[in-house]
Amino acid sequence: MGRNKFSQKEIEKIGKLLKLKNAGTRFQQKMIRHTLRVDYEFNISDFNVQGKAFGYDELQECIRKQRILILDDATIEAMKAKRARDKARDEAARQAEAIASGEAVDWKEVQKEWDAYYNSPEEKKSVSG
Repeated sequence: MGRNKFSQKEIEKIGKLLKLKNAGTRFQQKMIRHTLRVDYEFNISDFNVQGKAFGYDELQECIRKQRILILDDATIEAMKAKRARDKARDEAARQAEAIASGEAVDWKEVQKEWDAYYNSPEEKKSVSG
């Protein structure tokens, strides 16, 4: 599930991309859908009728029906920042859980041990001697 709240600038860019998508080749369409998902967190599948193309007109219809909301830039930026914090927190929790269960290795800790071993005075003596 992507976002359903965008700034006016984002909506204008999304609209342009949707116009390009409908006029493009299959490869261009894939690239535009990827850009929409990654750069704008806009998933066409969240809004379209399955089997029907989603373009600029359908975008405007979603806005009219308030399935897509247009908010001010400051609100959108605050929302993106919160989403990024939540994503980072969730990823850190998943990583900690995987390390605790033995499914993953704490590479930061391994790097510290490596550095401590290879930078210790005893190691320097044996390497230089």
